[in-house]
Amino acid sequence: MRALIASGAGRYADPWHPFPRTTPLVSAALADAGFEVSVDDVDSALTRLRGVDLLVLHAGAPGDGAPPPDAAAAGLADAQARGIGVLAVHIGLRCLQALPGGPELLGGRWVDDVSWHPPLGRTTIHGGTLPGGGALADFDVEDERYLGLQLLGTRAEVAHHEHDGVLSPTAWVREVGAARIAVDLLGHDERSYDSAGRRALLGALAAWAARG
Repeated sequence: MRALIASGAGRYADPWHPFPRTTPLVSAALADAGFEVSVDDVDSALTRLRGVDLLVLHAGAPGDGAPPPDAAAAGLADAQARGIGVLAVHIGLRCLQALPGGPELLGGRWVDDVSWHPPLGRTTIHGGTLPGGGALADFDVEDERYLGLQLLGTRAEVAHHEHDGVLSPTAWVREVGAARIAVDLLGHDERSYDSAGRRALLGALAAWAARG
């Protein structure tokens, strides 16, 4: 299986997320899950999806607010139509926010002044079950917990975290047409990938999305 990581560089970089340090860790976790991995910037990656089984969105929102170029948008649409897997990692939930239909594809969006996270710290993630089977174990991780997201469409929530007694989704999966979509909200910085359970979650979501 081939995975292409659309990594946070250029207009998709931001001052909060160390993509140059975390992209190799995402790549290593995918390799452990059986993927052949390559990396590109977002706008270029979306034009190179032929023969790719899994697109990994590991980048922030475009800093200039502009949507992807027409060729990139067309490349993603073609890949969706043939049934590519898409995995959004952490702030990758915002990567397609300037693309019409992008948040609806992923099944959620970060809303400024509404969505938030407590200080990064140690937390327990409660695993669920992927559609078709495949139980996900509970694990501890040092990471951020996203709260107050706007959820769009239907999804199977397959991992949760707790804050002040309220459970919120950590990961979900969904199908949009022929495409399989997975969202993994963990992965703020390299500390996240010190957790074997977190790496296993990423690999399981990637395999589900790519029909591995």
